[in-house]
Amino acid sequence: MKVPPANQLAFRLRGYFSDHLPRVRGMSPHTIHSYRDSLMLFVRFLTSERKRRIQDLDLNSIEPDDVIAFLAYLEDVRKNGVTTRNVRLAAIHAFFRYVGTYHPEHLDRVQRILTVPFKRARQRVIEYLEREEIEVVLSGINRASRDGRRDYALLATMFNTGARVQEVVDLRVRDLQLIRPFQIRLFGKGKKERFCPLWPQTAQVLRDHCREYHLDLRSDARVFLNHRGMPLTRFGVRYILAKHLDRTRAEVSTLARKRLHPHSMRHSTAVALLTSGVDLTTISHWLGHANANTTNRYATIDLEMKRRAIAKVKPTTHRARSSWRRNESILEWLESL
Repeated sequence: MKVPPANQLAFRLRGYFSDHLPRVRGMSPHTIHSYRDSLMLFVRFLTSERKRRIQDLDLNSIEPDDVIAFLAYLEDVRKNGVTTRNVRLAAIHAFFRYVGTYHPEHLDRVQRILTVPFKRARQRVIEYLEREEIEVVLSGINRASRDGRRDYALLATMFNTGARVQEVVDLRVRDLQLIRPFQIRLFGKGKKERFCPLWPQTAQVLRDHCREYHLDLRSDARVFLNHRGMPLTRFGVRYILAKHLDRTRAEVSTLARKRLHPHSMRHSTAVALLTSGVDLTTISHWLGHANANTTNRYATIDLEMKRRAIAKVKPTTHRARSSWRRNESILEWLESL
């Protein structure tokens, strides 16, 4: 099918999102939406900078300098961090790799766009909550209210499982097994499925939660709902966690210095497992890490904790009895050690 040149960009965008990503690549809706948001921002940036209509844009009008200018706009105007900047660039790279397979006449331009580099991000210290801090957060939730009981069930489940935020909001009632052995089924990145054990206390909290919300344990309904009865979103989880952290900071001074977010609960689970003696391989399976190197970051935390612990121990001092003899050479003395 011969497509008019002026329609190539729109035609390829439509094919990329309606066919290539969902059908050929089998990408999840969450990933597709992330790619969509990145390319929408990019296209809107180009139309704004060039004072042109979207339908006037074409593949042959996009150059590597446009990509570089867009990345600078993200950081300077939208105040995005390096990580977000790199996510947007990854989406642009992926789209133009797709374009290159259908338009060999644009291959030179595509290759030059693909050479636009990712920026090295500063490695942040992993922020997490100590077990005692989590206990204070959970114990301070007002469970006399319905929302409070839901918040308690949500945060307790997140800490028990170390689930990603998207995994929690996507959790279905049929994925709960609240009879022994207690466990839940999670669907992670790349549609990978894993089972995570539940503590008896967490299973009881979830059982009470389902009973209060009249959730049939065989149904496909979402487990966690907002006050309007709609599925909780990632932003809703962020709001709930921030609300209870803000309340607890007045009681626990150590929380005031931490930059915490929903993913911090996942880190907290990993550290709690590690300090309890669970090996890294088991933690990797528990959290659903595709790469063991991701789990190895927590080993560094453990080493830092060990260093702090040993620094608190006052070393014993002893004075060795010298075996130095006046007429002995240094080499003879060293050999005698």
